[in-house]
Amino acid sequence: MRVAVLASGAGTNLQALIDRVHGREGVELVAVASDRPAAQALERARAAGVAAEAFVLGADQNRAGRDRAMASWLAERETELVVLAGYMQLLSPEFLSRFPGRVINVHPALLPAFPGIGAVEQALEYGVKVFGVTVHFVDEGVDTGPVILQRAIELPDAREPAEVLERLHPIEHQLLPEAVRVIAAGAVRFDPSNPRHVIVDR
Repeated sequence: MRVAVLASGAGTNLQALIDRVHGREGVELVAVASDRPAAQALERARAAGVAAEAFVLGADQNRAGRDRAMASWLAERETELVVLAGYMQLLSPEFLSRFPGRVINVHPALLPAFPGIGAVEQALEYGVKVFGVTVHFVDEGVDTGPVILQRAIELPDAREPAEVLERLHPIEHQLLPEAVRVIAAGAVRFDPSNPRHVIVDR
């Protein structure tokens, strides 16, 4: 399976994909795109020999135009699955229509609880003691697509977002490559009786 990754920052989840699934079990990372030219994720991609490109908004280009250019670049590389790994932009409906049912995201919460930006901050404010990570398909809503994998962790004494995120990052680094692996193996199926549910055969 030919996989592209979108990332906005340091790219630690991208590195986990490079280390754990790239070149294994039929998975090949073929492209990494970012909305930030200085994103460390682009350097990680180039160091691994993966094509990397930044797509930023220009004075004469809106978000839809940026996404259109990015989608075409990914399509030229015959991308079969798009992975959002810390990509901090909402994708346009047109972009998603280019890769129907083939865009996934990793989110630092147990969806459907605490969607959107600041998920950990939301959870702390609510007073939860159990946090977690979700990998899900992306639809036109905000973190509303069908869940693929989830893992929870109890942090009853957590008080600061940075503390929680530090504990969640290793889970992200395990769960996201695992999701790519099972999708590549054809082990993820949409439930015809419930389009918001997927079946994972492991």
